[in-house]
Amino acid sequence: MTQRQLVAIVRQPVVVVITLVQPVIWLFLFGSLFRKVVELPGFGAGSYLDYLVPGVVVMSAVSSNMWAGMGVLEEIERGTLNRFLITPVSRAALMNASVVQQGLSTALQSVVIILLGKAGGAHYPGGPGGLVLLVVGSVLLGTVFGAFSTALGMLVRQRESIIGINTFLLLPLTFLSSAFMARDLMPSWMRHVADFNPVNWALVAGRSAMSADPDGSLVLTRGGALLALALAAVWLSTRTLGSYQKAV
Repeated sequence: MTQRQLVAIVRQPVVVVITLVQPVIWLFLFGSLFRKVVELPGFGAGSYLDYLVPGVVVMSAVSSNMWAGMGVLEEIERGTLNRFLITPVSRAALMNASVVQQGLSTALQSVVIILLGKAGGAHYPGGPGGLVLLVVGSVLLGTVFGAFSTALGMLVRQRESIIGINTFLLLPLTFLSSAFMARDLMPSWMRHVADFNPVNWALVAGRSAMSADPDGSLVLTRGGALLALALAAVWLSTRTLGSYQKAV
């Protein structure tokens, strides 16, 4: 089932290119616009581009995976999903093949963003190991939102609902995290909200792994929380298939 999803991407590679346009804009436009923010007392970073790369990697994972539910709606409208339901294929595979495909696409996009950041002058003191952990964190976060979007598509079965919910969530999740601004410079209430924001978990784990002196406890606790949330989202998306089967 994952191979089927990947073949569709290979036949339309422009989809992957388009999803990279917005992150590239964030990386170089925001990187230039806010480069002097690091001069604020307490920011704690030598270069804003160094700080911004993990934020762009994570937000790319969120924004690209939030639309996985649209693929579910397309499968329903074409009648493809109903045809697969009469085969012995695993129900988990039916629901999560697109999530796996999105995870692979997210990993590729993350690597491209990291390379673009490096070309722009970003530094990665944590070395290859830190970068790998950043990519893994972005894939886990993408899995959370991809599986959640898939479950949402199965439940609401309306494009307008998915568009509305995604539009409502994207900016608050972005700005209630340390994606673009250091945590110490955020208002206290935003810092408390960010502690429960999975987007911020990925950022904290990724930035710590990429630092010259990684904090293993931060990486493990935030990464473990992301893994648990990803597994819960995948379980939820699989369960929603049962409600769809009863409806048809």
